[in-house]
Amino acid sequence: MDINYIGEHLWAGQLGQISIIIAFVSALVAAIAYAFGARNDAAFSDWKLLARSAFSLHIISVFSIIGTLLYMLYNGMFEYHYVWQHSNSEMPMRYIMSSFWEGQEGSFLLWLFWHAVLGAILLKTSKTWEAPVMSVFAMVQMFLVSMVLGINLGDVIRIGSTPFLLLREHPDFMNLPFLQNATYLDKLDGRGLNPLLQNYWMTIHPPTLFLGFASTLVPFAFAIAGLWKKKYTEWMKPALPWTFFGVMILGTGILMGGAWAYEALSFGGFWAWDPVENSSLVPWITLVGAAHVMVIQKNRGQSLIMTFVLTAASFVLVLYSTFLTRSGILGETSVHAFTDLGMSGQLLVYLLAFLFLAIGLLIYNWKHIPKSKDEDSLYSREFWMFIGALVLIISSFQIMFTTSIPVWNKLFGTNLAPPLDPIAHFNSFQIPLAIILSILIAVTQYFKYKKTDPQQLAKALTIPFLLSLVGTAAIGYFMHYTNIMYIVMLFTSLFLIIANLNYWLRVLKGKMKIAGASVAHIGFGMILLGAFLSTSKTQIISMNTSGTDVESLGKQGDFSNRENILMMKGDTLRMADYFVSYVGKRKEGVNVFYQVDYLTKTNDTYELAFSLYPRVQTNPRMGNIAEPDTKHFLHKDIYSFVTYAEVETEEAEEKPEEYKNTSTKQVAPGDTLFAGTAIVIFNGFEREVDAAEHGIQEGDIAVAASLTAIDISGKKYEVKPIYVIRDRMALPIPGELKELGLRFVLNKVIPEEGKAEIAVYEKPDNYREFIVMKAMIFPWINILWAGCLVMIIGTILAIRRRLKS
Repeated sequence: MDINYIGEHLWAGQLGQISIIIAFVSALVAAIAYAFGARNDAAFSDWKLLARSAFSLHIISVFSIIGTLLYMLYNGMFEYHYVWQHSNSEMPMRYIMSSFWEGQEGSFLLWLFWHAVLGAILLKTSKTWEAPVMSVFAMVQMFLVSMVLGINLGDVIRIGSTPFLLLREHPDFMNLPFLQNATYLDKLDGRGLNPLLQNYWMTIHPPTLFLGFASTLVPFAFAIAGLWKKKYTEWMKPALPWTFFGVMILGTGILMGGAWAYEALSFGGFWAWDPVENSSLVPWITLVGAAHVMVIQKNRGQSLIMTFVLTAASFVLVLYSTFLTRSGILGETSVHAFTDLGMSGQLLVYLLAFLFLAIGLLIYNWKHIPKSKDEDSLYSREFWMFIGALVLIISSFQIMFTTSIPVWNKLFGTNLAPPLDPIAHFNSFQIPLAIILSILIAVTQYFKYKKTDPQQLAKALTIPFLLSLVGTAAIGYFMHYTNIMYIVMLFTSLFLIIANLNYWLRVLKGKMKIAGASVAHIGFGMILLGAFLSTSKTQIISMNTSGTDVESLGKQGDFSNRENILMMKGDTLRMADYFVSYVGKRKEGVNVFYQVDYLTKTNDTYELAFSLYPRVQTNPRMGNIAEPDTKHFLHKDIYSFVTYAEVETEEAEEKPEEYKNTSTKQVAPGDTLFAGTAIVIFNGFEREVDAAEHGIQEGDIAVAASLTAIDISGKKYEVKPIYVIRDRMALPIPGELKELGLRFVLNKVIPEEGKAEIAVYEKPDNYREFIVMKAMIFPWINILWAGCLVMIIGTILAIRRRLKS
């Protein structure tokens, strides 16, 4: 039956889909035209106009796709599945951009956008390299656009997933009754953005990260062009600045992700070795290695094969990380991974196409690629830079091998389990490698190319070595380090920083123009030092001193009295060097903020030191999300988040007049209810009820809920509200604890789930609001954040120098 739907904006989807098709076709034409033009200069002059016109049309089409989708999101066109899935009318407008790239299709478009921008720059700057480089660029764009084509070839083959699919055309919705109504849009609203992503980091982190991913294509395209045109070394001069640019941008994006996790997520840290985190880190590690072996090749004409391998690997690993995070294969091991949209095969083709292209060209040109016949001296800079590159390769291999366990299981039919404690597992491998790498970064700049005098080297490193020893001894003593591995890690981090600082000041005479490498290395050392100090000495300070046991809260093991403090509103409790007081809560939109005052005590007077406002973001669809608040000091952060709170209390209803309903909750045996004067545990149901005592008549069906209430002193009370069915009507009989001012009503029995719905009533002056909070101290974490800035500045200086050389 044809339905004339009212209010649909069909033109928007049609414009977007036409733009996708044009972008795909124009990228294909540009790739072919540039490929024919790459044969020689004369050929390029014949194909230049078509190639440039096609790629320019591709750029315009990509911008049209993105502009159309943003327009649809901005205007709330919920008739389109992508708009409905990722936004709603209540979402603040500042998150429109976030909802654009929340989904798979939108993130592919973001990636396409950055490739288009970089391609436009290369059109103007690549000069003699334009044809082969832009042919690779256009080919990559063609594959990327195919990811959002949304074309079905028969009932089996599906190419891409379009963001311009109507809700009523989506397989999950097309048969739903509400879509049979011509005016279904009148009452339709979207699902909204995931509450975890409603953060300003979501606005700036993904664009930066995807620019980093996109930037790996530039050196890859130049490397392929070098093999293609048999210009085995010439390609590195234009590629080197882009490689350092990629190192800077991708590194910045990864660090932003760490800052986002630290600031907005409540797992208590900035890096968790999550598979998706790892899959973005590994290409950065190999790109760093590629940049350094390019420098070796530029100065000594060595490590050419390694240069090709690492440059190609960086881009291919970005494609592999795309496959991991978008194929659904990491769905059970990472909270960040996308679900499978049926594009696993297409993603695999994308990955293998460029993997085989790189390998094939390398094998084809193997005999002609110049190999160095000179052996590197043990006392040469190039030797130790090469060793450093090998360490980076080992590091990236270990990370990716463990991260790919679901892939190995799929390929070989094995049943390997990912590590139960990822942080401990990865640290056991990566800390020793970081120690080795720190030493290499510290000493390598003091070597000269070809050969170095060992005595001069030892003399130059003596002062940094001694200062590092003194610093290690001092910090180790005051921070009570006794673990040998920790002491070694502390020493090598300090040695890395001091040695590079010494090299900058004494060897380079403090000249900033040529200090890019030293400054970047200092920043990297600060990141290692800050991460080490803050994680090795993280201190949980929220030991429960309230006198009320919180271990019975929720399910067993959810809470610990050693890590969670229960604070009644208005009470003041000791916590580490402070006294803390829960002041109250306020609701702003979907967020509930809990004010916790940190006080200091002088004589008998409390003075406010500062207040923190950890919050809980309410979301009926996805559940409530706790977000931390942090007090920053120069030498430490105090980080806190709410682990339990009654976010909403029901409207007060007197039953009878002296009691008010403070909460109603469905509970299973072992679950906990909270009242102002007690914690109440639901033990389960009891079938045997004293009929005479409770006036139960013959033919009645009765069941009691066994409850144990524990007051602030630890004393236990038993109470049993009863649920009676008489003549098909429910007649609850309350259970009362007069000494605690509590009354309980068994509102409902849910036998199929083994649950009970119990209402808690309290006397008005009885109920006291409370929260359970976790707080910890991260010492010296600002060294890490400062190191991020220093490393970025150093990389910018290095890019500037390479552009001028």
